[in-house]
Amino acid sequence: MSNFKFIKTELDGMFIIEPTVFEDDRGYFFETYRYDEFKKGGIDVKFVQDNQSKSKKGVLRGLHFQTKKPQGKLVRVISGKVFDVGVDLRADRVTFGKWVGAVLSAKNKRQLYIPAGFAHGFLVLSDNAEFVYKCTDFYDPENESGIIYNDPDININWPINNDMKISLSLKDLKLPSFKEIF
Repeated sequence: MSNFKFIKTELDGMFIIEPTVFEDDRGYFFETYRYDEFKKGGIDVKFVQDNQSKSKKGVLRGLHFQTKKPQGKLVRVISGKVFDVGVDLRADRVTFGKWVGAVLSAKNKRQLYIPAGFAHGFLVLSDNAEFVYKCTDFYDPENESGIIYNDPDININWPINNDMKISLSLKDLKLPSFKEIF
């Protein structure tokens, strides 16, 4: 029996992953990653770098990708809640320019695997969120790129409500549109 449920999304290679959580009155335990089970589930990659960030409500990071050294990412939230998005940038696919989003939280313990060749971004929905992710290639600032979060051609349905003030970095505010890159 696997300790993970791999849920295929509409985008080939992108999965929502639900771990089996062992819980009792003392707390809980679950595996966050196990190579052999991920391989059986359809994710046969090598991770080389782990990252962690903390952000406040309304912070929107992305949509980021690397041009020459694309990164696959296994993402999860260890405190709080985010809306996480992957956008297929593989020009040879029928899903080119399409996106999938999922709510990830410390409570639901879901993870999202976003393959290499995708853009990635997330919006913090809780007061604060700590976000951790594994990468299949090293961060390379010379090859970093991105697409503006509100691109009309991609048309992501971000769950932005009236009491939420969106906060973007200066770099993310200046990102080009999908059509300007592709």
